[in-house]
Amino acid sequence: MKTLICLRTGSVVVVSTPFVRQDNLEVSPLDPEIQQNIDQSKHLLRQISEDSSVPRNIRRAANEAIVVLETEADSPAVRAQNAISILDEPSQDPNCPNHARTKIWHVSSLLEPIRD
Repeated sequence: MKTLICLRTGSVVVVSTPFVRQDNLEVSPLDPEIQQNIDQSKHLLRQISEDSSVPRNIRRAANEAIVVLETEADSPAVRAQNAISILDEPSQDPNCPNHARTKIWHVSSLLEPIRD
C-alpha cells in the first residue's frame, strides 16, 4: 500500500495496487506515450522542486503536482488537469524565475494533450 498526502489540501489517498482505483474499478495500463509525458513532467517538476533559486511556494507547488501525477486513484486525464491547475498560479507569479516558468510551461504543454 502506498499513502500519498496532498500538501495543499491535506487530503490522504491510499493506493493499494498500480492498476486498481480506490473504487475497485480496474484501470487499464497507461499508453506508453502518456506514461512518457507524465514521467518527463515529473522529472521537470523535480528539477524545479530541488532548485534552491526557486521560491519556496513554487517548489511546494511543483511537489504537489508530482504527488497528484503519482496518485493512481484518478484517471491520467484527471491527474494531468489537476497538476496543470496547481501549476497555473506559480507560472504567473512575478517572483518565479524565468527558467522555472519555462519548465512549468513545458510541463503544462506535456500534460495538456492527455485525455480520457
